[in-house]
Amino acid sequence: MKPGSICVADRDGVNVIKMSGDVRLTLCLSFDAYIEDMFTKDDFHTVVFDLSEAEAVDSTTLGLMAKISLIAKDRGKSKPTIISTSPGIQRLLGCMGFDQIFEIVEHIEADFEPDDCLTEGAMDEAKARQKVIEAHKILMSLNEKNASTFRDLMNALESS
Repeated sequence: MKPGSICVADRDGVNVIKMSGDVRLTLCLSFDAYIEDMFTKDDFHTVVFDLSEAEAVDSTTLGLMAKISLIAKDRGKSKPTIISTSPGIQRLLGCMGFDQIFEIVEHIEADFEPDDCLTEGAMDEAKARQKVIEAHKILMSLNEKNASTFRDLMNALESS
């Protein structure tokens, strides 16, 4: 699998987040920092996730994606969109309950030139652990299946 990357752009309040390759925990700190910054902008309107080149997306990244949708909803913004052409990723999104908090489409007419690509940076183990816990709590809040799936992981993370 190709190493994961997350590239971003802001087009008049529409934030485009393109994920490629195998997107993993190693990008969670920079992705979360981007999320925090994104919601400080006065012109924030919505988010479009382009997963058309993603081979895999781990549960921590999915939890941070869900965080974006839930914050947007709390602020009265439109439901974020996910573009995905992969049947496997589409199944994963459905199983996680993302069809309830995102618009999921196979294609959208838009050109994407990234403003920046997020980097892995130095991995602070304690901060990363906290982001993993936060992301999984968000996923668990979406539905009972997720709560059951991640319960043992959360117990292990919170007890260590």
